[in-house]
Amino acid sequence: MFDIFRSLKTLLKTSRIRIDNTIFQLHYSITVIILLSFCIIISTKQYVGDPIDCVRSDSVSQSVINTYCWIHTTYTLPKSYYKKVGIEVPYPGVDWESNQNEFRYHRYYQWVGFVLFFQATLFYIPRWLWKMWENGKIQSLMMDLDVGVCSDHEKKQKKKLLVDYLYSSRGHHNWYAGRYFFCELLALLNIIFQIYALDKFFDGEFLTYGTEVIQFSQMDQEERIDPMIRIFPRVTKCRFYKYGPSANIETIDALCLLPLNIVNEKIYIFIWFWFLILGAMTAALILFRMIIIACPPVRVYLLSLRFKLGSLDHLHTIVRRMSVGDWFLVYMLGQNIDSVIYQELIQELATKTDNDGKKDII
Repeated sequence: MFDIFRSLKTLLKTSRIRIDNTIFQLHYSITVIILLSFCIIISTKQYVGDPIDCVRSDSVSQSVINTYCWIHTTYTLPKSYYKKVGIEVPYPGVDWESNQNEFRYHRYYQWVGFVLFFQATLFYIPRWLWKMWENGKIQSLMMDLDVGVCSDHEKKQKKKLLVDYLYSSRGHHNWYAGRYFFCELLALLNIIFQIYALDKFFDGEFLTYGTEVIQFSQMDQEERIDPMIRIFPRVTKCRFYKYGPSANIETIDALCLLPLNIVNEKIYIFIWFWFLILGAMTAALILFRMIIIACPPVRVYLLSLRFKLGSLDHLHTIVRRMSVGDWFLVYMLGQNIDSVIYQELIQELATKTDNDGKKDII
């Protein structure tokens, strides 16, 4: 098992070439590792034991009743959560009731591992799309300028090639930036979709799960009902039907333990808070992208603050005479090129752009 966890560490390895931002990395790296780790944990019998263990009649073998109740789901009685344990009921939600309309069936536990794996896949899709669309553009333009130690002739030649490319290709990078912004938006839509999909998966309980757990910790001990037990019951009931000696239908009422739910309840309370925090950060990022697109001065100060560039005049010239896509490409190059070389690059690009602008006026 530990070998499997070690293999997940490859997702944490960061390339020396950065083609995205930290929040975007949280989606396809940290979140994917978290979800796959949870998937492995609940699938490992040595840590959580048997997923179900039922108290059965002597006329039916243990393996048969366990398999049947696992496949055909178990149930609880919501109205019995408020009864006193040990006096009126043996466990919250476990009671006798002949009316099956009162039953609340729990079908999710068979699919938790598959759902976690599917969620991890969805979180990686925006990254996969961006890598396909980016197609190594930043790496090809860098020309090893991330290494500050090189000959002056080589550095000068590579800077000239890069400046000439950035100047001659002005206005042709909007599609490049737009694809990246779309992937960030897709990451936000994915997390919103997953929150509502999990709410549907847990019969409308996931949206308020975290707030109910917080409220539960602040309530009076005699009046509170643990939402973890309600959503992830540890003891449930199961009805098994079989033919009796006279060919009549016999009903066996089994009491089932679900030790896996002790793990599930912790997993999903963590996922609830993680999705909330990650969704809020991603929404703020999308809002910031809209501000960047609408306000050119923000692009100037973002370059200045991010890369400690001194002359604002050069940055104003670049932003004024280049599109949002051009600015985005320049910004991404700044994350990968040596800081000293990058300052020289910005100065030369601004000078070339400004001089050609003056020629156009003349």
